Parts: sequence; C-alpha cells; structure tokens
Amino acid sequence: MNLNDRALLVQLNVSQWTARKYDKRASKEVTTAHGAASAAGRFNKSLLPMNDKLDNIHKKTTFIRQKYYDNTLPWGMDGTMMLPTSNYLNFMSDFRKEKGEWESLVQEFLDDYDQMKMDAQRILGSLYDPADYPNGSELRHKFNMDMAVFPVPSSDFRVAIGSEELSRIQQDVERRVKDAEQAALKDVWQRLYDRVKHMAEKLADPKAIFRDSMLENTREICALLPRLNFSDDPNLEAMRQQVEASLLKHPEALRNDPDLRQDTAAEAKKIMDAMGAFMGSF
Repeated sequence: MNLNDRALLVQLNVSQWTARKYDKRASKEVTTAHGAASAAGRFNKSLLPMNDKLDNIHKKTTFIRQKYYDNTLPWGMDGTMMLPTSNYLNFMSDFRKEKGEWESLVQEFLDDYDQMKMDAQRILGSLYDPADYPNGSELRHKFNMDMAVFPVPSSDFRVAIGSEELSRIQQDVERRVKDAEQAALKDVWQRLYDRVKHMAEKLADPKAIFRDSMLENTREICALLPRLNFSDDPNLEAMRQQVEASLLKHPEALRNDPDLRQDTAAEAKKIMDAMGAFMGSF
C-alpha cells in the first residue's frame, strides 16, 4: 500500500496579536540616561500589561501546537507534518474542539478590548501611545487558526514536459516520499524509546526522585502509538505492548518497593536494548 493511501499532510497556521511593540523614544531615553550607545539595548513595551485574557489565548495556542506535533510525524518541509489516516478522525475532532475554545478566548478578549486600553493608559503612563493600538476591526483580523490538509505527493504526473525530465521528477518525488516515510517511522520509534530511556535512568538510581507524570507520559505514548504506526510495523507494536505490560506500574508501588523498582529498571533497559537493535536500520 502506498504512503498516500495511509497518510495525509497537514499544516497548522496560527496568527495572533502579541501586544508588544518596540518603543524608539523610551529606548533612546534609557541608553542616554546610562551613557550607552543606541545599539546597546531596545525597549519593547507590553501594550496590555497585567492582562490575563491575551495570555490565555497565547497559552491555548501553545497547547494546540504541542498537540499538533504530538499527533503528527515529521514530513521534511518546515511546518508541514504527516498525519496517519488512522489518527485523522481522533485528531481532527480534538482539534475542532480546541479551536472552538481558542475562538471563545479570542472573543472574550475582543469584548473587553476597550476597557483593557483604558487600563493600559493608566498603567503605562507616558509610555502609552494610542497609535500603537489597532481598532476593533483590525484587531479581529490579527487572530486566525486554520488546519490545511493535503494529500501526500504521488509520482503520477501528467504534465506537458519532456519524458526524460518527467522521469527525473518522478524519481525525485519517489525518493523524497521514501525518505520522509523513513524519517517519520524513525520518529515514532524515537518517541517510545525516549520514554523508556527516561524510565530506565530514573528507576535505576534508587535516590532519584520521579513524578507520576513519568508513568503517565509513557502511558499516553503507548495509547497514541497504534494511531501513529502508519506502516503497521509489527516490531514497533510488539515493543509498545511490552512497554505497556512490563513498565506501567503504579507510581507509589515503584516508590515503596525497591525490588520492584530495580526489576522495572532492568526491564526498561532490556526493552531499550531491543529497540536499539531495530532502530539501527533507520
């Protein structure tokens, strides 16, 4: 089965207002006051200081971006990722929910924008400049979130160019798709390997403190991997099942039972070594 039957390409595009601006006058005043050259520093002012509503939008954007990268695989073009079709419905359903929440946060911010400007005028004092602030209509257009979806390129070209050049393009596309497929599969293996390695290192040291999130993060990647394993790699699935069966103990049990902790660390190291042998082919 071709890769374009098993995956899609996706690109997350987000624009948002930062509410920060370089202030030339303030920068000059600071450097002059300290007898410094003009290139010594820049004063970037927050246009809406002490404002949580814009921060909440930015935090939500960061959260959505992280989910985007967690649920997709590298493709080789900046910003474009590969989404296995087996993960499409879960991912897009979750993305639409998160995008709806992001848009609600944007609307809350826009509704309070006029009051925020008045608060900023009081807080910023002489640094306040009304020209720094877009009007309501301009501001609304500074916020946008979109998920573009494309097919994986196919070597089936039908263009009016010479047969020799067409053959070269087809070979180049096939090579690039194959390279991207290998890189994506390596990334899936690496995600599981990194979790197992972290557990092995933490548990092997009886004095090392670990958080519950160490187990939760490993559990999450084990739950996600079946949807990211676009090539149905049986070795990867076997390793995933072994991690799930052998390493996902209760955190308190590992903390309170030194023998269980030591045995689990040894099992994690064993799984690491086995994974390393498979990953050597990438």
